[in-house]
Amino acid sequence: MLRSILLKLSASPGFANWVTSNRSTRRMAMRFVAGETLNDAVAAARSCNNLGMAATLDFLGENVSTPADAQKARDAYLNIFDRIALERLNANVSCKLTQLGLDLSVEFCEGMVLSIAERALSYESFLRIDMESSIYTQRTVELVKRVRAQSPAVGTVIQSYLYRSEPDIQDLLSYGCKIRLCKGAYKESADVAYPQKSDVDANYVKLMRMLLSSGFYHGIATHDPHMIAETIRWAAEKQVPKDDFEFQMLYGVRTDLQRQLVRDGFHVRIYIPYGRDWFPYFMRRLAERPANLAFFVRNFLRSRS
Repeated sequence: MLRSILLKLSASPGFANWVTSNRSTRRMAMRFVAGETLNDAVAAARSCNNLGMAATLDFLGENVSTPADAQKARDAYLNIFDRIALERLNANVSCKLTQLGLDLSVEFCEGMVLSIAERALSYESFLRIDMESSIYTQRTVELVKRVRAQSPAVGTVIQSYLYRSEPDIQDLLSYGCKIRLCKGAYKESADVAYPQKSDVDANYVKLMRMLLSSGFYHGIATHDPHMIAETIRWAAEKQVPKDDFEFQMLYGVRTDLQRQLVRDGFHVRIYIPYGRDWFPYFMRRLAERPANLAFFVRNFLRSRS
């Protein structure tokens, strides 16, 4: 219930204005967002590298309404790859298709992605296409397959809460696609997604086993100790080397667990978001931690008194 409320609030312009203009909530948001500039993200990535962890940088934004905005986002991603190379960071890039014009035209968006993939390939780097809500899943999978057929520098994300994820993985693996597996952070109906956490977890384990057995290098994205333990157990049982996959975690979440995995000899990559359009991302992170709702209620009421 609390998760549903928070995800609904994420679509409220009034609530967005309050969150982004309130000093306390902005400070809280910066627990999960590196900052509003590329310099902030680079500094965060450097810190991760110094701790033995790789990074993936994401310029926050989604659902652009004009081609010009999509082109600005594309240019920002091209600049990120240039900066990663200049700074010699152990990092790659993640992006959302709606930020690159998917709502405007699939063909237009695909052109944006191809140009970014070319830049990634020129640096022997990698572009991860994030998965958004289920209304975009089919278009995302199809676009990723077309781009992957032209460039090895592109992979995507699969969400274990969707019923369709197993055949999607089989389809994407046939294209040699590297996948990040996560549980999913959007509000979905029971028509398309498992409503029970236990079912989401069970599917996560099933899909993780598929990926680790595929022979490709994938990202297992979770902060759940049970999912991490099961991944480690399965990899050991099937003699999957630690160098053949990585754990991925969010910036600012379970840093203790991140460092423990590094000490245990696993590859760890931290997802580092930055930019001014951080509100939707922050609300999805908050929905994953509903205990923080009391903090928002107190501050919201105080601001209205």
